Order: sequence, then C-alpha cells, then structure tokens
Amino acid sequence: MPIYLYWGDDDFSLSKAVDTLRESVVDPNWSSFNFDKILPDTPDSVISGLNQAMTPPFGLGHRLVWLVNTPLTQHCSPEILQELERTLPAIPETTTLLFSSPNKPDGRLKSTKLLQKYAKVQEFSAIPPWKTDQLEQRVREVAQQLGVKLKAESVAFVAEAVGNDTRQLYGEMEKLKLYAETTDGSLDIKTITPLIHSNTQNSLKLAIAIREGKTSQALGLVADLIAHNEPALKILATLVGQFRTWLWVKLMIETGTRDDQEIARLAEVGNPKRIYFLKKEVQPLSLQQLQQTLPKLLQLEISLKRGADEQSTLQTQIIELCRLFHR
Repeated sequence: MPIYLYWGDDDFSLSKAVDTLRESVVDPNWSSFNFDKILPDTPDSVISGLNQAMTPPFGLGHRLVWLVNTPLTQHCSPEILQELERTLPAIPETTTLLFSSPNKPDGRLKSTKLLQKYAKVQEFSAIPPWKTDQLEQRVREVAQQLGVKLKAESVAFVAEAVGNDTRQLYGEMEKLKLYAETTDGSLDIKTITPLIHSNTQNSLKLAIAIREGKTSQALGLVADLIAHNEPALKILATLVGQFRTWLWVKLMIETGTRDDQEIARLAEVGNPKRIYFLKKEVQPLSLQQLQQTLPKLLQLEISLKRGADEQSTLQTQIIELCRLFHR
C-alpha cells in the first residue's frame, strides 16, 4: 500500500515528482482508467479518493490516485478522520495513493499524524532566495540531470538569474542543453549571459537603486519588471533576500565580527569571497536604515497577498524605501 504525502510551494518540482511517480506506477496504455486526479473542489473529494484507491486497476499496471491540494493536513472533520483510519491500513498493493498540499502539514492534527504514520512524506518547498549556496547546488543538480556542463562562475550566474524559480531554471537549462550540443567543454559566463533571461538581475538592480536612494531609477526598474510580467511577489522575494543579506553583514560588522567565513555562515552567503564586496556595499549605510527595510517589505507582502494593485503598491513602497536611504 504505497502512500505518499507531497507538500510545499514549489509546485513545479512537486508536479515533476508526481509525473515521475505516475510513470513508475501506471501503464501508459491504461492511464485513462488507472490515473485519478481528484481536485479539492470535487464534492466529497477525500471520500471519493479513498473509494477510488480501494478499486482494483484495469488491465496492466497499478492505479494512482492523487488528491490535489488536500486540506487534510490543515483541518479534518471527525467523520473524514474515521474514514482515513479505516481505509489507509487497507489500501491494496496495486494502488498508490498520493496526497499533496502547498502548505506545511500541521503536526498537531490527528489526520496529519495518521498520514505521517502510513505515508512517505516529501517536502517541495522553494529555496529561500538568500540561500545562494542551496540555489547554486540546485543549478548543479539540474545541470547534471540534463547533461549540461557549467563552469563555477556560470553556476553562480544562473542561480542569481533565476533565483528559486524551478520552472524557469529547467527552461533555461533546456536552452543551454540545446546550445551545448554545438560546442565542446563547459559553458563559461560569457557564453551563457546572452542566453539567460534574467528578471532577477533587474530585481537586484532595483535593490541597489533603493539602497542608493535613487527613486527615479527604482521606479523605472519597477515599471520595466512589471512590463516584462515579473510577478510582484517574486520581485519582493529578491528584495527581501538582498536586504536581509545586507542587514546581516552590517550587524556582524557592528558587533565586531571580523571573520568573513563566520559572516558568510550567519548571513547564509554561499561564497565567503562575496563578503568583501558586501562589506563595501553596506559601509555607507547605518544599521538602523537596514533594520527599517524589512518591516516595510513585510507590509508590502501583506498588501500584495490581500490583492492590492501590484504596480501602484510596489511604487508606493519603493518610494518609502528610497526615502530611508536618500542622501
């Protein structure tokens, strides 16, 4: 009775894992009969999924039942819990039952504990944009998976360009794979720069413009990013990551920490050699200025998640942020 619980907000990685699971379980010739994708808005979706899981597969292969975005790990009625307790231990070996959720399971719930008992749990959370070492490791993994050879500087460039957008990472690496077929050896940064689409680069330029108090330049970059359909929350994630890094570096300097390795570890900067440049960047800034940025960015996140107009909300908060650093 293979049972899985996939959770996390990296929907692209989660979907790829579902595809891999499906290919390993379901005979492609019998897929229309043996693959059930049950959406949360389906009436009695959990009961329907459990009933399907108890149904023997047709023809060859096994059955895969996928309960998409299930609320079971966030809330669960006593009736549904009772049905889970009755059904999960009895799932036949010919069925693979998959639950997925974008949210972290609430470990206090009985339903979550029950799923953790019977299911193999896998996390698919997006890497925080400031964890450059993990982003670079992800680039190396995908490059190896697709057979693309990259020089170290190219790995860092790709990680910075795509951030934690796994979908874009695979898209860019597929492009580099095609290009690599026409050349030998590892791809250097000069070769890949014209090939990689990087809104993240412009988001980083936006962070620099804010840090320098250049309001007009910052607003121009916001307009350009929106015109290129960059999601406001992704722009925000880059800003949070960059200002968080600057704040940590400045805090370490102010508290007397001299060791660049230690600063890199605490600031979660993958390459300690970057600390030299980060120190120069924060030198003209006060700790108080940097401390004031994160509450403003948090307020921006709240406004965006409540459905505020992206462009006008970004513009208003960017002006406020630039005022902090105006010289």
